[in-house]
Amino acid sequence: MTFFESPSLNLAFNGLILIISVLFLWKGADSLVESASRIAETFGISELVIGLTVVAFGTSAPEFAVTVNAAIHKQADISVGNIVGSNIFNLGFILGTVAIIKSIKATRKLVYRDGIFMISVTLLLLYFFSDYHLARYEGIILMSILAAYLIFLFYKKEPLEEEELDHQKATFKDFVILPVSIIVVIAGGHFLVGSASFLARTAGISEWVIGVTIVAAGTSAPEMATSLAAAIKGKHGMSAGNLIGSDLFNILGVLGLAGTLNPMSINPGAYSSLLLLTGMVTLVIIFLRTGWVLSRVEGFILLLIGIIRWVLDFIK
Repeated sequence: MTFFESPSLNLAFNGLILIISVLFLWKGADSLVESASRIAETFGISELVIGLTVVAFGTSAPEFAVTVNAAIHKQADISVGNIVGSNIFNLGFILGTVAIIKSIKATRKLVYRDGIFMISVTLLLLYFFSDYHLARYEGIILMSILAAYLIFLFYKKEPLEEEELDHQKATFKDFVILPVSIIVVIAGGHFLVGSASFLARTAGISEWVIGVTIVAAGTSAPEMATSLAAAIKGKHGMSAGNLIGSDLFNILGVLGLAGTLNPMSINPGAYSSLLLLTGMVTLVIIFLRTGWVLSRVEGFILLLIGIIRWVLDFIK
């Protein structure tokens, strides 16, 4: 972001924006988790469901904006690449990092209901793109599955787990704080990308490296901040639910809408990323099932896979 004629002033300004963006992300995520938890308890909805829906949809807004805009302009590789890359980043870098900092507890519902569903959805996407094309009717199918899943989650209310109860009911203020927090987190991610990209260019880093690192991390920054804040507060359902819900929303909602707006064709090379995503999803669910916890060691493995994927992108 360039606002001044002096290069040194621009450098200092972007450095300041970077710091402020991180503070926005963290404070917004903290408030988001707290207000969402109180709202969940007030309505008798589990934190896992809140994480899978409201929180996940809010933190997926950057991917939604980039992907739908690319679809409208018939840039299929950008649409699909953004979603697939973001989902791999969520499962590798973010979930891995969160688990390294604090192990994430899993539940039977998270693994057997939402985890198996996510594997099935990813396999369905793999099948739809087996001919390197996503037809309009396939996009409609994806969106319909999302609608059915949301109806199921809210219709089949689950009793709250004892560890989820903090005995604080939501007030009117929480219903204001929740959307405002989502906006703050999204804004923090947006300005983080802009300022970090400027600093990277100033340091002589290429546009490609910026795209696959800073932009990928920036659009996923809301998920990172929210999941980490939830894990630290011991709200494991919301932490894992946010990432799984974001991935589901990215595939079913965002790609579904993009494919409905404009049927998409991808190059054969992009299909390998879809295969990697399918493998990552399966590995995450296996890790969550072993001991009903995502351990620090498993977090390191996921993070390592994410790093290797970046390295392979650099040497292509």
